[in-house]
Amino acid sequence: MNSRRDFLQKIAASALVMPLMPLAGWAARVNHYDGPVLKVAIMGLGSYGNRVAEAMKACVKAKLTGVISGTPAKIKDWQGRFGIPEKNCYNYDNFDQVKNNPDIDAVYITTPNALHHDQVIRIAAAGKQVICEKPMAVNAKEAQEMIDACKKAGVQLLVGYRMHFEPKTLEIIRMRNNGEFGKIMFFQGQCGFRIGDPTQWRLNKQLACGGAMMDIGIYAVNGARYMVGEEPVWVTAQETKTDPVKFKPGVDETIQFQLGFPGGAVASCLSTYNMNNLDRFFLNGEKGFAELWPSTGYGPIKGRTNKGELTQPHVTHQTVQMEEMAGILLEGKQPTVAVNGEEALKDLKIIDGIYQAAKTGQKVNLHL
Repeated sequence: MNSRRDFLQKIAASALVMPLMPLAGWAARVNHYDGPVLKVAIMGLGSYGNRVAEAMKACVKAKLTGVISGTPAKIKDWQGRFGIPEKNCYNYDNFDQVKNNPDIDAVYITTPNALHHDQVIRIAAAGKQVICEKPMAVNAKEAQEMIDACKKAGVQLLVGYRMHFEPKTLEIIRMRNNGEFGKIMFFQGQCGFRIGDPTQWRLNKQLACGGAMMDIGIYAVNGARYMVGEEPVWVTAQETKTDPVKFKPGVDETIQFQLGFPGGAVASCLSTYNMNNLDRFFLNGEKGFAELWPSTGYGPIKGRTNKGELTQPHVTHQTVQMEEMAGILLEGKQPTVAVNGEEALKDLKIIDGIYQAAKTGQKVNLHL
């Protein structure tokens, strides 16, 4: 298994046999929608960029209109598959020229982690709205610089938190907000898989700027926050490394971490590149519980609470995400759970704290 993308796709294989909300239902809306459309260029034409592009075919508020890549062959392929005109194609040297292109409103950055900081700042300087994959940055300092640059340029910065729009996840948040679980006591987040190809960029410290925590562990960090409904105030963490050849210095293999919340809840989480069968969230309150398993895969997400199975229909996550982000950027819509740069900054402050706690063995106080 070569990447988190492959892992998430494989654990979601049941999507092929479960009833889905027909994409035809989304497509039918084209005939009834005459509002503004967000014109999007994708930067980074790898596996996830392809996934987003395919999902956008079913969108009515967002349209793929441009590409940015360092690989000419990929650009040519995308031109053929998605009908991208030559004038909307850029490379990593000249993409600042999107400033003068009215066919592009926003750029979705799906490149390796270490590249996000400079690319976001350049897109912001070009006056385009920015959507960046998570983790938005490699640390909180860089995240703040990206936020500041977007504010200075007068553009919005959104982050690819697709789970913030997922129906079963949102139903649990609704139930919690309504007090149906009572006082929240405990959250468990398990995120991991056994990574394959040792030469991939996710195991390259210079490109990934970490290991499992920066890739799959961020789901547990972010999930703890939106499931508990509070911001953590402390973190402890322990790192385990069984294969120092594959997981070189600065590339974490397995980290267990614990979060404490002001209301008294605690979270126990696991991030790993060395174990399969991990994609589970569990929330426990004084009156009830909620479980998602799988909790963050590409779908369908499966869940239950003390009141029974969650049955909200599945639609491709990236389709929903891009529709909702178009609503945010074009119509000023406010999501139930934030997807802006400030949201990502909080995750990165926690991840900085996790790495510090794992290194020192000390509890680290968080100030989000």
